[in-house]
Amino acid sequence: MKYLDVYLRQPRWMLHPMQAFIRDEDVVEYEELQAWTGIGGDRSVEYVLFYVEAELEPYAAALDSVESIRWYDLTPVDDGAFYAYVCQETLPADRSWREAFADLSVVPVPPVVYDSDAAFHMTLVGTGEDLQTTLSSLPEDIDVTVEAIGEYDRRHAPVVGDLTDRQLEAVEVAAELGFYSVPREAGVAAVADELGCAASTASDLLQKAESRVMRRLARRYGRRTSG
Repeated sequence: MKYLDVYLRQPRWMLHPMQAFIRDEDVVEYEELQAWTGIGGDRSVEYVLFYVEAELEPYAAALDSVESIRWYDLTPVDDGAFYAYVCQETLPADRSWREAFADLSVVPVPPVVYDSDAAFHMTLVGTGEDLQTTLSSLPEDIDVTVEAIGEYDRRHAPVVGDLTDRQLEAVEVAAELGFYSVPREAGVAAVADELGCAASTASDLLQKAESRVMRRLARRYGRRTSG
């Protein structure tokens, strides 16, 4: 079973009105699609759950302006963060790119993370052949960047997909030697010896790996609190 981490950027004509709102207005700091139902096939109505870090009132006003949204419920969780549960009609533009998943073994793994440009990161799981078919079936107007691909492991793929093989090896060696134990059982020099490199190289590998993992954890799973 393979996984694919992919970054998709749609042209303006293909954007959902709320994606256009994210791209055009400086309101949404972070948004992720956490769950959905009714998406795909010939269904005309879908239900989606988002976690959003944004100003609530402008976001609600934007939802009110979208004709395809039948109803929604916003649930604040702290200052500047809320959940958005939305019932909406499926737009033709959304249906056009989702057809790449139709009749394949490919399964999207939540969350789907949107950036400030309304592009999004998503993880797909399936056979290697079907993942390749999905990529080749996406509309040409969508800008596609493959960020990572490999054997699927939920413990790793969502967090360390940004790491190089050498960085991941350094982290694995460090963990085995006790570099991350409390108290620490091994230092950078021991990690470097095991990797067969200079201590400065080992330190650089670990620092870059830790930086990427922490930033990705914060982006995907972090929850800012007020105060």
